[in-house]
Order: sequence, then structure tokens, then C-alpha cells
Amino acid sequence: MDQLSIILKRFSMNTEVFFTGNLCGISHFDKQPNQGHLHLLQAGELTLIDELGKSQLFNQPTVLFIPLPHTHRIVGDPNNPPKLVCANVIYNETTSNPIAEALPTLLHFNLNDCPKIKQTSLALFEEAFEDRCGRLPMINSLTDIFIIYILRHVLSHKMIKHGLLAGLSHPQISKVILAIQDAPERQWGLEEMAELALMSRSKFSELFKRLVGQSPGDYVIDWRIIVAKSLLKKNKSVSLVANAVGYENGSALARVFRKKLGMSPKEWLEKMKLFNA
Repeated sequence: MDQLSIILKRFSMNTEVFFTGNLCGISHFDKQPNQGHLHLLQAGELTLIDELGKSQLFNQPTVLFIPLPHTHRIVGDPNNPPKLVCANVIYNETTSNPIAEALPTLLHFNLNDCPKIKQTSLALFEEAFEDRCGRLPMINSLTDIFIIYILRHVLSHKMIKHGLLAGLSHPQISKVILAIQDAPERQWGLEEMAELALMSRSKFSELFKRLVGQSPGDYVIDWRIIVAKSLLKKNKSVSLVANAVGYENGSALARVFRKKLGMSPKEWLEKMKLFNA
């Protein structure tokens, strides 16, 4: 399985279209937990103003992707109102999402510069602005596909210099990341990971930390916690989860949880249940 497929399997994201049409005036978007925004400009002119007050003008067919929760405003030109499709990007996690965190605050592409993204956008615009049966599920599905094309574009053009996606863009470091994701239960040592990357231990450790933003050992621990969370939410026992992510028993997993999250696995699960209630 390729790197993007694996990470999307672990960190799913879905889109929910909430606006299609001509924008008149100003639209304000507040921060929402675990949610970004996608704005597709088909025609017209708009100004995007971020939470610091910085403004950018767009008057060409453009995709605007704001991966993380960020307050922003969109101002439509009254003389040339923008024709838009707007969607929430919802991360199905109750904590952080490494895909979103690896991306810049704002990604924007001229649709004419990205053939595959443009091709999907044309189908999306056609569905969004015509009254056809099954319109809403169709445009939501197309925006899901649209996000994958954006991530492909980011990876293939090596647009990310730091974080998980930067590591996945590197041919040798990605092998190690994918191996860790595929087998979190293994006892990963620095020497084994360096051999897999065909590097010396010092070179591998330095490059991994520079690209991903943390040491290989810390990444292993964080990935184990991520996998453990997904298993706990499936009502797996703490001892079973501990073994599945490379710890001898539930007590060992609890120590890691307390060190990283300040609570035990059971406490974390109860908190998530209250959060989702």
C-alpha cells in the first residue's frame, strides 16, 4: 500500500459541502475543532482575510484549502461576485491530525496549473450548479476526491519541507515511516530503522528529525499511541491494545499514555465518550 493510502486509512477525513453559488458580501468562518475549510472559486473575484488581517486577492479559477481550524473571512467583489463551492473538511479524530498539521495554513492553486485538480473541479462545478438528482451526495463525494488530488499534488511536488508529509515525500525516510505504521508492535531500534533507510545511524537520525520534526524513537511512540487510541475506541481491552502496539502489558501502555497525555488509556477513553456524547 502506498504512503498516502496508509495514512488516509489511519487518519480519515471527509468533506461536507455547505455553500454553492454566488457570494454577495462577507462570509466569516470561525475556528471549529478538527475541521478545516475548502473554497473552490470557479469565477469572479474574492478577497481572503486571515485571522491576522492579512488579505489576498483571487480572480482566477482557484482552490483555497485551509487545513487547520483558522478564523478567516471571504469578501466577494460586488461588481464581480465570486461563484463558489465551499466545504467543511472534517477530520474524524478527537485529537490532532498529522495530515492537517503537516500542511501550511493556506494552500492555494490556480486550477489551470493542475490538470487533475482542474478535471475534478469541472465535474464538481457541473454537479454543484445544476439541479440533478443525487446532487448533494455527489458533490460531497467529489470534494472527498478533490482533497486526495490536493494531497497527491503536495507530495509529488515536494511542497512540504517539515512534518509527516515531508517524511513521506522522502524515498528513504518514507520506507521507515511506512514500516513503523505497518508494524507498530515491533521493537524498533535506531540501528534497524537506519538499515532500512540504507543510512548510518547518525545520518538517519539527523535527517529523520529534520524532516519529520521529531526523533525516530519519539515518532514510534506517538504512532503507537495513535494506533492504541483507534483500538480503544473499538472497545478492545487495554492489555490487548498494549500487545498490539508493542508493549508487554497494560501497565506499560498506561505509563506511556500518562507521560504523553497526562491520563491513563481508560481515562482517555472516558473523556472521548463524553466528548462525543
